[in-house]
Amino acid sequence: MTEPTARPSLPDDLAARVAALMPRAKADLAELVAMPSVADARQYPPEHCRRAAEWVAGAFADAGLEDVRLAETPDGSHAVLGHRPAPPGAPTVLLYSHYDVQPPLEAAAWHSPPFELTERDGRWYGRGAADCKGNIVMHLTALRALGDDVPVGLRLVVEGSEEQGTGGLEAYVPGHADELRADALLICDTGNAAVGVPTATTALRGLANVVVTVSTLAGDMHSGMFGGPAPDALAALIRILDSLRDADGGTRVQGLDNEGAWPGLGYDEQQFRTDAGVLDGVSLLGSGSVADRLWARPAVTVLGIDCPPVVGSAAAVPARARARVSLRVPPGTGATAAAEALEAHLRAAAPWGARVEVERESTGAPFRAATGGPAYAALDRAMRDAYGRPVSFLGQGGSIPLCNVLGSTFPDAEMILMGVEEPRCLIHAPNESVDPTEIERMSLVEALFLHNYAQAGRS
Repeated sequence: MTEPTARPSLPDDLAARVAALMPRAKADLAELVAMPSVADARQYPPEHCRRAAEWVAGAFADAGLEDVRLAETPDGSHAVLGHRPAPPGAPTVLLYSHYDVQPPLEAAAWHSPPFELTERDGRWYGRGAADCKGNIVMHLTALRALGDDVPVGLRLVVEGSEEQGTGGLEAYVPGHADELRADALLICDTGNAAVGVPTATTALRGLANVVVTVSTLAGDMHSGMFGGPAPDALAALIRILDSLRDADGGTRVQGLDNEGAWPGLGYDEQQFRTDAGVLDGVSLLGSGSVADRLWARPAVTVLGIDCPPVVGSAAAVPARARARVSLRVPPGTGATAAAEALEAHLRAAAPWGARVEVERESTGAPFRAATGGPAYAALDRAMRDAYGRPVSFLGQGGSIPLCNVLGSTFPDAEMILMGVEEPRCLIHAPNESVDPTEIERMSLVEALFLHNYAQAGRS
């Protein structure tokens, strides 16, 4: 009869270890932010991404992972892979993040150089400081705090084209499943509802984008000679787009459930107004709670319109106009079904017999995590210890296509979306920042989680 394997003991000074590592975390983040790893060769030389990938590989190798290497994915980007064998009887955890970042956009809008980590008002500013280099530093800090006391097996993947959206890692995963196989997946590309509010993201909206083109005349006609009876394509397009909203501005697409309710953490309306930068006196759209509208219902946005510009426009009835329309899709609705419903709605709403063409662009499936397993129980214990309050669940308006690929490739694995990001980070916008206390506490959460999950895996 074999002796049972002893449960791993939790270091008593783990929080102190993490706190002592924060100067190194800041130095690491400063090095990473200084690399303009924008995965778009039209804007930035690709060697910046290569340099960031090599830095990440070296840092994780120093933190105790084995066989850390760069793997080229089908879109030409490089993912950093590595592993650490599991102790006997222990589960394995996958750690995910990405090193590529959004372009800085308007340089004049930044209050400090975007690729220079700058401390201001207690926050650290720089492109990628939160999304997602802050999460890379969180992983490293947690592993360094544990040192040789890592009680689970580890798999690592840090990709290099998440922001570009070209799907390199999504295409790589199915054919290389054994390199990433784990019992729990920590997808660290999200964050807390607010600073100090420990949160896991359990739902992601999917996406259905289309371009709708409206034609009414063989060509533009003089508005003085023909305006009135001549059908105006731009006016027809405006009516079609207006049909996608009710009187309160809420999305109304025929054939979709427009009345879903969110069961998790709410989103204070005034806080949302502040986070979204809503101007004084301007109403929010739709009805129901903010969380309902964000995470449980479809949401339409007109991303752009092609029509005659104001400057240089002629006195003519437009013969043709088009718009790019985006529909965010809540869990429970398939992205293809949503795209079909949107297309049918746009065609049916056309006035005056106007001709309508609809071109489907990208679609992405929504995602919902199962939260009843041992990994979520271990996370809750970790967050209670680090923050003094239980984990909360929220949704996210954005889409992470990788989650559905991982879910189908590893159907038995629990998936947790968490990280250092919160609304004040302004990810993707000028003046992106991270709160260093979130890096510290979420690093502690990750270290505690690995210990808690090891115990669950051995019981």
